[in-house]
Amino acid sequence: MSTKASAVKEAMTKTAILAEISDNTGLSRKEVSAVFDELSTVIERHVKKRSVGQFTLPGLLKIKTVKKPARKARKGVPNPFRPGELMDIAAKPATTKVKVLPLKKLKEMPLV
Repeated sequence: MSTKASAVKEAMTKTAILAEISDNTGLSRKEVSAVFDELSTVIERHVKKRSVGQFTLPGLLKIKTVKKPARKARKGVPNPFRPGELMDIAAKPATTKVKVLPLKKLKEMPLV
């Protein structure tokens, strides 16, 4: 493994990513693919309903669920885009969003 990472000029496809990792690690593409599949299964088990609600890939990122409460419908609210006009806002049900946060190693990667 090299200590200095070279810049990639175009976004890699899944096949290209698997080939790159297999070349750099000495694992077969099938083994690398199996690792990615298992990683996605582990992440799903962490963030699905009635689970812990967060997954950390050490040093790189944290994936967590954020519960957004329901909002009631409101009538006669001032329109921010047309002053003096009133508008109605529809109700929204409660939802659960997935949020991905960068961790220290990812934040400290040189971007320029």
